[in-house]
Amino acid sequence: MFLALRELAFAKGRFSLMGAVIALIAVLTVILSGLSSGLVNDGVSGLKNMPVSAFAFDEGTKTDNAFSRSVVEQDQVTTWSKQPGIEQATAMGSSMMNATTDDGTQVDVAVFGVDPGSFLAPEVSEGEQLGDVDGLVVSETMREAGVEIGTVLTMDRIDTELTVIGFTQGQATFGHVDIAYAPLSTWQLIAAGQAPAGAPTQQDIDGLDFTYSSVVALQYADEAAVDLAAGDAAASTTAKSLSESFNSSPGYEAETLTLNMIQVFLYAICGLVVGAFFSVWTIQRKQEIAVLRAIGAPVRYLLRDGVTQAALLLVLFTALGIGAGLGLGAAMPDGMPFALEGGPIATAALLTIALGLIGAVISIIRIARIDPLTALGGNR
Repeated sequence: MFLALRELAFAKGRFSLMGAVIALIAVLTVILSGLSSGLVNDGVSGLKNMPVSAFAFDEGTKTDNAFSRSVVEQDQVTTWSKQPGIEQATAMGSSMMNATTDDGTQVDVAVFGVDPGSFLAPEVSEGEQLGDVDGLVVSETMREAGVEIGTVLTMDRIDTELTVIGFTQGQATFGHVDIAYAPLSTWQLIAAGQAPAGAPTQQDIDGLDFTYSSVVALQYADEAAVDLAAGDAAASTTAKSLSESFNSSPGYEAETLTLNMIQVFLYAICGLVVGAFFSVWTIQRKQEIAVLRAIGAPVRYLLRDGVTQAALLLVLFTALGIGAGLGLGAAMPDGMPFALEGGPIATAALLTIALGLIGAVISIIRIARIDPLTALGGNR
């Protein structure tokens, strides 16, 4: 430890330069972690907040954007509700639509049709619960577009008018679009192409002969082990757990894979850069280390000292980089999907330190191969 601190003080310039590189890598890990969390929240926060264990899509539905592609019948919902371990099964409709607010503002909405009496009914932070056939409960984030309780959203091309009656608790988005929850019967009226211009009425709903929806939402009984393959075979569906179903939302898989790959390369670069620095540092100190070994310094002591030096450098400058990254993250513009979450940032910091330390240890091991006779000219 004494030697490590002495060298850090002696070669402040070189260690500061190396530390600055580590700090910049830490800043990038925070930014990428925030972008990754923000994109996940923006893409599937509506699904994450649902009390759902799994979704069942129609058999053969293409995985990408399956929520909009899938079409299931009521018989499939009934079949799933009878499967062992399933506490509740209910139909859910999903479709992307364009709409216009009262003041002419154009907005995109992901219309989710849910049964108001089912476990999918959204919890509201303000306004009324879902119920009226012309009522919508929308994501809290729609306030940014000027939407308030009582705002009428007019659906493009069909001119159906639906009134906002409540806001969800927190963000509820799907495919980077705010979710608008409508009664399942209203969604079916729109999906069937029979929605009238103006506000739909109960009479319109009663005259509808359309029993299809997009997916079957499943809720397991407590600690139940559900055989999804058996349920799929019985209902002719393809069921996925809630987390697996995220990949069926628009663009989710491509975005997360891209960011994860960037993060992996960043961690690899961190290990390589730190390893290269300590490799050069060890070569430059070869003569001094040989002298220390010649006067009796144990190899274990020198290795421990070198690892401690690397750990101090990594911890100190990673902490500085994380702090700077948090500051930059707090200054991100509102329009950017960015979320600072403690878990991912802590993981990024630990990985930066751990992989950097691995790279340093691999380089420092060469200390054990330095011959003490080098100090006495034994290599001449």
